[in-house]
Amino acid sequence: MPKTQGAILAPDLTRRGFLVAMSAAGAAFGFPRVSGAAQIFATSEGGSSSSDQLFEPSLWYTIDGEGRVNVNITRAEMGQHIGTALARILADELGADWEDVQITYVDHEKKWGGAPTAGSRSVWSLWSVYRQAGAAGRMALTQAAAQKWGIAPEACTTEAGMVTGGGNSIAFAVLVAEGLSRSFTQDEVKAVPLKPHSDFRLIGRDVAALDINDKTTGRALYGLDAKVDDMVYAVPLIPPTRQGSKVISIDDSEAKGQRGYLRTIDLQDPSGIVPGIVVVVGETLMAAKWASELVTVEWEAGETGTVSEDDIQGLSRELIADESKGTLLDTGNFDTKPAFDAAAEVVEAEYTTSTVLHFALEPMNATAFVNDAGQYEIHAGSQWPALMTGWVERALGVGPGTVTMRTYMLGGGFGRRVFGDYVVAAALTTKSLGGTPVKLVFFREDDSLIDCPRSPSVQKLRLALDAERKITAMDHNAAAGWPSYTVRTEADMAKGIDDKPYDTAGISGADHWYDVGAHRIRAIANHLASQTVRAGFLRSIAPGWINFAVESFMDEVAHKLGVDPVDFRLAHLRPEGRNAGEAPHSVGGADRQAAVLRRVAELSGYGRSDLGPDTAIGIASTYGQEREMPTWNGTAVQLRVDRESGQVEVQKLWMVIDCGTVIDPDGARAQCEGAVLWGLSMALYEGTSIESGQVYDRNLDTYTPLRMIDTPELQIELVESTEAPVGLGEPGVTGVAPAVANAIYNAVGIRMRHLPMTPEMITEAL
Repeated sequence: MPKTQGAILAPDLTRRGFLVAMSAAGAAFGFPRVSGAAQIFATSEGGSSSSDQLFEPSLWYTIDGEGRVNVNITRAEMGQHIGTALARILADELGADWEDVQITYVDHEKKWGGAPTAGSRSVWSLWSVYRQAGAAGRMALTQAAAQKWGIAPEACTTEAGMVTGGGNSIAFAVLVAEGLSRSFTQDEVKAVPLKPHSDFRLIGRDVAALDINDKTTGRALYGLDAKVDDMVYAVPLIPPTRQGSKVISIDDSEAKGQRGYLRTIDLQDPSGIVPGIVVVVGETLMAAKWASELVTVEWEAGETGTVSEDDIQGLSRELIADESKGTLLDTGNFDTKPAFDAAAEVVEAEYTTSTVLHFALEPMNATAFVNDAGQYEIHAGSQWPALMTGWVERALGVGPGTVTMRTYMLGGGFGRRVFGDYVVAAALTTKSLGGTPVKLVFFREDDSLIDCPRSPSVQKLRLALDAERKITAMDHNAAAGWPSYTVRTEADMAKGIDDKPYDTAGISGADHWYDVGAHRIRAIANHLASQTVRAGFLRSIAPGWINFAVESFMDEVAHKLGVDPVDFRLAHLRPEGRNAGEAPHSVGGADRQAAVLRRVAELSGYGRSDLGPDTAIGIASTYGQEREMPTWNGTAVQLRVDRESGQVEVQKLWMVIDCGTVIDPDGARAQCEGAVLWGLSMALYEGTSIESGQVYDRNLDTYTPLRMIDTPELQIELVESTEAPVGLGEPGVTGVAPAVANAIYNAVGIRMRHLPMTPEMITEAL
């Protein structure tokens, strides 16, 4: 049985006591100690501890009798080094020696909570939790040492795995071996003093990533690595529509001649997660794959079997035109009608984006079986195991506690592994096989057909200008398939004006930090998109396409008014009223967005006139992912447009990011670089279309993301800050597309209002 790596959020800490116990059977935050730990990663090849002594300051970590600190990580690892970041937060507050720190990606259990690894929320949501846990352990250690030495605990400090005070010093390991204990109430733990930023020794400094050795040597385990004795394999046959398809007949007569073929199964999912999917089972993966090519299935297609991308976009335009549709957001002042009625001039524009696929390097897969305890056991990479466990229970028709998930590292998530259809399909397959272990693998083409892509979108923006050509109001209407429909109902969504629901993942970014007078935002769900392709979450979610419109539009208006686009933005980034921000996560508000904009303009040399023909720099300033947790982003792109071919050569890209306190500088830069390149890929290269109810592109021969040869020089600058940290996985995506569009305008004078900006569109515009 493989060791596994898992992920989930913290439990509800507000109603629970906190117990620090220096014993082998301690408890923390009201929960028993974690058991069945997943794969452990450390900076060195220290191996397992031989000590029986264990100090468990909290649910989140232990210290053993050799001084080794093991931090439990409740988030999925998909290349973002979240384990290193969270462990560093805790270890710094504790005063641990980084060489003694290791991490365990824990399996899914209720005590870890139930939130997903998504939305760039991991560090933002767990910063205080891990700091508090480390500080409580530090207090327990210093109190134990102070009692031993007969001095005040306030005279003691911790650093590098040692407690010092009054001329004495003692290792954590020695104190653990002596077995002292101390418990705290929740109110007491809230009062535990946290270190000032000036005392940090690990946060904000480059240290070795804890799991890098295992990742680079191939020892880290991904879902595709899971193996179980006597396991069989399965591959799917995908129905003609994502929803509503029904199997009419299956003919596997030709497949019976395939060596290793076992059987074909109509999953008949009662939960509706994987309707119409058929799986072909074989003794080996390729036996199942080759046999699947010999199986003939006749389906009755669902209602969306003839839907095209044009149909979806046409409906979005109709919905935008109907003022009764959608939900209005509360922006403080959303009554724009008087301003538009009195406007001397109105500027408006439409922006659209194509469907975008995930194409994670590791295709969707899951291994399932019934274990010795009679439980359905699922092994898979997942961004939301708690949600998937519930789905599997419903699909199998079993009660709570009957399904358990063992979660692994992800070979790419990007929001796709939030939706658990592949896990449900594997569970239904093992049920049909009487509990026999089965690994279900979606080959690349099948993976594309069951993707939950980013929905195509339409946005219409309007600005009202008075007689002095000053902005008095802004309307922003956005229609797309709402991603959250894949995981929740409208009852669980945010509420706008008149308590109407809306999906933040379908509109975030529209409630920007510019002062534009009355500001009306209307979020509109395109249900046809959701029904056709199960539109889902994709890296940067709404801010990835909403900000394309906002920042392109701000640039257009600036040029129309004859004002420099940077000066125009700065003039409207005023930290007043709700744009002043608030503690703890948006302190400074519009001032901080203005700061990154000024800095990226300076860094890039924006406004230069010596770049050569058809070459220019474009600029954009955004925030992500949510207004409540903004990561401020200034982006500049230098590019050249070939007028003959329409090809765009991106020469250099600059980005200045203010994410509050930077926990892991190297990891932060890596996330920004990855986000920048993802944003560039979607700006110029990535996009498919929906034809006959399915996505057109099935593999990377026709779906062509950014290639290495087209990767520009990158310069990333992280703002030094002592403010609370926010997210980094996605905000870097958000400014790239508008900066590219604005650079194209500056280079050759054409406005590109659709993503991706293909050579064909550019030559047509020229």
